[in-house]
This record gives sequence, structure tokens and C-alpha cells, in this order.
Amino acid sequence: MWYKINNENLLDSPSLVIYKARVEQNINKMITIAGSAERLLTHVKTNKMPEVVKMMLNAGITKFKCATIAEAEMTAMAGGKYILISHQLVGPKIERLVKLRQKYPDIFFASLIDSTEIADAHNDVFEQNNLISDVFLDVNNGMNRSGHELNDQILDLYKKLSNSSHLKIHGLHVYDGHLRASDFDERKKECDAGFVDVKHFLEAIEAEGLSKPMVIAGGTPAFTSHALRDETFCSPGTCVLWDWGYGDKLSEQNFEYAALILTRVISKPKQGIITVDMGHKSVAAENLIDKRIRFLNLENYELIGQSEEHGVLAVKDWDAVKVGDVLYGIPYHVCPTVNLYDEAYVVDNQYVNEVWSVLGRKRRIIL
Repeated sequence: MWYKINNENLLDSPSLVIYKARVEQNINKMITIAGSAERLLTHVKTNKMPEVVKMMLNAGITKFKCATIAEAEMTAMAGGKYILISHQLVGPKIERLVKLRQKYPDIFFASLIDSTEIADAHNDVFEQNNLISDVFLDVNNGMNRSGHELNDQILDLYKKLSNSSHLKIHGLHVYDGHLRASDFDERKKECDAGFVDVKHFLEAIEAEGLSKPMVIAGGTPAFTSHALRDETFCSPGTCVLWDWGYGDKLSEQNFEYAALILTRVISKPKQGIITVDMGHKSVAAENLIDKRIRFLNLENYELIGQSEEHGVLAVKDWDAVKVGDVLYGIPYHVCPTVNLYDEAYVVDNQYVNEVWSVLGRKRRIIL
């Protein structure tokens, strides 16, 4: 049993457990799929740990994507030198980005822009601080969550970003996370169709005599599709730790489960029912109850209820389960699950001798 921890009796529960060798394997597989480490902007919102960022740096990955300023700061603290915050920063976050630039002047920080109003706001704030704001134009090619539509106004916005005194446009950010078909050929077909107008936009940019933009496309589901585009940069994140949700759906991506939840049986309140110390606070609960966790060392069970600190399971072989038993589970969605923990136990050769801080889960580290 690859997941069995020999000193599990020393570990509190519920706990996040990271399998270091498997993380390394997943990093190497990402690089193999991309063709080179240079094509990756790995999204750190999945792992949120400086030590994982350092592992990626050691493997040759030099560019990173993140979701928050705290994640960007965590990545900088770990040694990352090229960091894209994949949000359009508004309000006081623009000033926080300035402070981040001032604290780490040798690190490239960029953010996303999809509107003229926020472009003007960034330009004004960065002009006041005598800095240039590095930006990417966020393109909406169908997900309808953020980004500018590919319409007759998007080229004007690109030209505005190119001509603003205190902005520097580096390229396009195209996220198509809504394309999640289980069949790879179908998913690739959808990705390719969604990229047709992006190609036309790129042609229009070049026709204006503007420099050829860098294109960052997709997340984990589209990774294996966009990796086939020679000039596209890819930003998978879940691959580093992997989870049950993508493990079942994305069959062509053979990553290893590298993050588990360790929980213990704390009660057997009724024949056929057991309770574990794994409630909503321990595993991502945004999905229906049948899509939260899959236990590796328990058979013929069903998670039938959860509250904040408890998980209630119906089990067939009730007599075989003892109060105090340790269960190992694969989260259905690892990214928000990691975000529930301040720290993670790290397994090396089936022993835990190290604890890593999930530093990036903070809303604010220093800045």
C-alpha cells in the first residue's frame, strides 16, 4: 500500500498528507507533456506551499501563475522570478501589487486586464509610483467568467494597453476551464474550436504592426490539448497533486495521487454506521456528498452525512472497523481541500519527518 504511513500513530487527524516522491513524479510528467519546462506557468493555487514551488524550480520550471497577491508573495519568497496573478486586480489590490513590486524589484509580476476602466486605474496608480505595470489581456473565449469578449472592441483595448504610458502588455491570457469532456478527442476538438477566434485576434494584432504577444492558454483539463500548440504556454495546476475528480475524468493524464486526507474513526453510533473526524472543514464540500472523498483502505461504504467536524458513513463490514482506525482518502477536488489546512504532513519513504506550511492559503502574508 503506497499510501500507508508507518508512523501514522504520531499524526493528528484530520490532516493533509503530501507524498513527496509522487509530487516530483507529477512535476516531471507535466514537463514531459509540455515538451519543456519553459512552456509551463504552473498554477500554484493548487498546492500553495513554498516547498512545492522550490521543487518545481529545481526541475527547471521558471514561470508561475497564481490567483491571489498572497500566493504571488509566497511564490516570490520561494524563489520564483516570473509570476502572473491571473485576476484583474481592482480597488486596494492595485496598491498591494505596487507594494509587491517595490518589495521584490527583481521579480517579474504581471496581472490581467479586461477593461478600459481598470487599465486607466492601473496606469494612474503605477504612474504615481513611477513604475510600469506589466499586464496580460484577459480573453473570454467562452467560459464567461472573466476576460474581454472576442468582439470588434477587443483590438482597441489591446492597442490601449500597448500605448498607455505606465502599462506594458506582454500577451494574452485565454482560460477555457469550462471544456471538460471526459473523452480527450472531444475535449481537444472543443478547445481547437474555441481557439479559432483567438488565432484571428492574433493575426489582427500583427496586422497592426504590434509585437507578437505571448499566449497563455488553458488550465488542467485543456493542458494536453494546448500542449500540442507549439507557441502556446500552458498553466496546469491540479497535476502537481492530482485528485479523484480529474483522475477519473482526464484519462490521458496519468498523474499520481500525491495528496491525501488522513482521518480516524471516532465513533460507531449505530449498527452499520461509523463516524470519522472529517467534516466540511476537512475536505472540499462544494460538490454533492458523493463527490467529496474516496477512501483507499475502506470498501463497501457510502458517505451519507457531514457536518463541520464529523463525517458519517454507512459501511457494510461494520464489525471489521474499529474506533481509532486510520483511513486514507483521495479528495475529489484537491485545490480547495488544501486551502482548508495550515500545514501538511510530508511523506518520504512511508514516514513523516517533515511538515510544510500551506502559506499561500492566507489572504495576506506581509503585504
